[in-house]
Amino acid sequence: MLRKDLYLPILLADEINRSPAKVQSALLEAMQEKQVTISETTFPLDKPFLVLATQNPVEQEGTYTLPEAQVDRFMLKLKIGYPTEAEELEIMRRMAKTGDKPQLRPVTNAIKTIEARSVINEIYVDEKVEKYIIDLIFATRYPEKYNLPDLKELIEFGASPRASINLNLASRAHAFMQHRAYVTPDDVRTIAMDILRHRIIPTFEAEAEEITPEDIVEKILMTVQVP
Repeated sequence: MLRKDLYLPILLADEINRSPAKVQSALLEAMQEKQVTISETTFPLDKPFLVLATQNPVEQEGTYTLPEAQVDRFMLKLKIGYPTEAEELEIMRRMAKTGDKPQLRPVTNAIKTIEARSVINEIYVDEKVEKYIIDLIFATRYPEKYNLPDLKELIEFGASPRASINLNLASRAHAFMQHRAYVTPDDVRTIAMDILRHRIIPTFEAEAEEITPEDIVEKILMTVQVP
């Protein structure tokens, strides 16, 4: 018999920007409340529960704009480009077959994931690193106070408080994966783009000049120094 506690529940929303409003609302409930509601019945989700979503940037026809409140609930936004020649060669060798495809093998389980999450809370973050995280977030809201006056007309909305929380957690997780019990400014800088790129809303002026949120984050990272 399969043990339920050994499996990590994952919700994969493929091409989330093609989902209509009702589907996005249901996803928002799952992400925020850790539950789903069918008719008048609410079902709690298993722990830990993970949401992964893809967004196809190529085709815009038939897509729906994602609400900013929903996007903000995703901890990370990763941009995935084309694979390298070696990677695509491996993909071709694995997938260019008829019939059965390669079988997946688990690399972790729910119990180990919960244990790892508890360890993250013990990773040390110095006050200077905490201040650095706050400075990065506030630079997206009040850039003129951080020697970035030219960004003021380019940012419609800066990063939310979820950004500082998630940047702290992700920096700890990065330190953990590097086998360290403390966070360095490099941990923060390494993960900052993935935390911030979907939380900064550029102005029309920025879009007209083809300035992206990534451009804004890069400039902030180059300018804001560790206290």
